[in-house]
Formats: sequence, structure tokens, C-alpha cells
Amino acid sequence: PTVVFSHPTIGTCGITEPQAVAKYGQDNVKVYTSKFANLFYGIFDMEPAQKPKTLMKVICVGLDEKVVGIHVLGMGADEMMQGFGVAMKMGCTKADLDSSVAIHPTASEELVTMGVWGTSPQESGAKVSPLNGAP
Repeated sequence: PTVVFSHPTIGTCGITEPQAVAKYGQDNVKVYTSKFANLFYGIFDMEPAQKPKTLMKVICVGLDEKVVGIHVLGMGADEMMQGFGVAMKMGCTKADLDSSVAIHPTASEELVTMGVWGTSPQESGAKVSPLNGAP
């Protein structure tokens, strides 16, 4: 993982969408994106459009939707990239992210609730699948 300690922070792990398309072909790449106001700003008395936004992108490839890129721009990006970097190194799939319990209220919960839940192929990159519980 790589982090840029700017304002807002930037966190990135893996390859970009153009790199994934070049390597795997457009038809084999699926991208999930999200843009939202970080929950930190929920109590601030300001219009929702004025609240700083967090942007996230998860890049998946193949029928099993293996995660090959996670990119975050916004508050907390620096703190969340380490764990998602480990998950990617272990070969996580979109289904692995979907099967994770979202910790609320955090920005990182967006990465495990992105897209329509349960629509990705239910295949895990783990050696022992967490999708149906541990053996």
C-alpha cells in the first residue's frame, strides 16, 4: 500500500483501472465506486454539498472478482489501507469484502458494503472460505 499524507489523504493499493484494463481486458474488469461525505462531518452545521467528500474505488478482475486495486481519497485513507493491503495480498475477492462485518460508523465500512450486496460471485480468495463460516 501507498499513502500520501496530503489534505485530503490518499491511499492506494494494487493497480489502477487503466492498468487493469490493459492487463486483463475491459470485459474482465469490474469497478465499484463510491462518493460520500465522511461521517466525521455529520454533526457539522453545514449543507451536505459543502461537506468534504471521500472517494473510493475497488477494482476487480475475472469471474471470481479478485480484488486487484483499492483506492481511497479522503479522511481516514491512511489508516484503512494497511488492512486492505493485507487482504489483497491474501487474494481477497469482492465476495470476501461483502462477507465482512462493516464497522459503523467508519469510512472503511464503505469498502465492504460497496455495490449491491451479494451480487458478486460468492467465491473467496482465502484458503479456507469465510463466506459460510469457519470450519
